[in-house]
Amino acid sequence: MTSAKWEKAFHSMRKKIEKATVCAFLSAKKPAAFKNRSFEISILLTNDTYIKKLNKNYRDKNEATNVLSFPQINLKKFRRASLDIFPPNEKIPLGDLALAFQTISRECLEQGKSLENHIIHLVVHGTLHLLGYDHQHLKESTSMEKLECDILATLGYPDPYRKTTTRKIKH
Repeated sequence: MTSAKWEKAFHSMRKKIEKATVCAFLSAKKPAAFKNRSFEISILLTNDTYIKKLNKNYRDKNEATNVLSFPQINLKKFRRASLDIFPPNEKIPLGDLALAFQTISRECLEQGKSLENHIIHLVVHGTLHLLGYDHQHLKESTSMEKLECDILATLGYPDPYRKTTTRKIKH
């Protein structure tokens, strides 16, 4: 269920989203068995209504959110043989990301961020979740945020965690 607002606002974002996903994948720590394999990630660009349903069904949270990640490979229980079910020359589905336009737009206004910067950050963040990164504990959170910032800097995007202040210009 793709939101029409995504199509209108982001006809040029596809390549940037793909580049951010690839950069996050390449920058993250992965099992050695991933080395000579190709992976794919599906990205659903949707709306608040649909992401709220996904969030309720899969996380038991009855609210919209900006991004959801659905890993297909459990890297906490990963074994090399897990990849053997996939033919050697085919892409392995790493997982799915879902992004909600309205929530992301609202957060941009509230946080003073550009839509592009916020979306790219959420794509990087979601991709890292697919690769087993988490932010439930302080040590994990610190590590994940640092990696996100490093990836975003490589791509030419600002630190999304840096507090920005907007100065009002007096006329």
